[in-house]
Amino acid sequence: MRAVIDTNVLLSGLLWHGAPHALIEHVRAGTLAMVSSPALLAELAEVVSRAKFGKILARSNTPRERFLAEMRQLAEVILPPPLPQPVCRDPDDDHVLACALAAQADLIVSGDADLLNLREYQSIRIVTAAEALRLIERA
Repeated sequence: MRAVIDTNVLLSGLLWHGAPHALIEHVRAGTLAMVSSPALLAELAEVVSRAKFGKILARSNTPRERFLAEMRQLAEVILPPPLPQPVCRDPDDDHVLACALAAQADLIVSGDADLLNLREYQSIRIVTAAEALRLIERA
């Protein structure tokens, strides 16, 4: 199964426990293939550079650079073309859809209401981390 994991789920999965963390463990174990793009990785780097995440990473002795390097290593990085027309209420989320479409992903995993409200895009299911876990464990 191939999935684009949105930045909010990646951060939750790498910094805390729960369904997002279990999802990242599936990626590490090879039971889920994570696909990303330069735009998504740049967004992750920008968010992780914020002071509140710096404090969390410092408490866990995880340098930002190592955190970002692990994400680049775990992900298959593709360069998707932009969507032909806007889809999401928040146009910034269209890059997630473009990545999933170009990667022929099975899932988009997000905590973002603008994406979750779509439920599906071009036959790609848009689900929460908990829903993604249920789908992976059934496969």
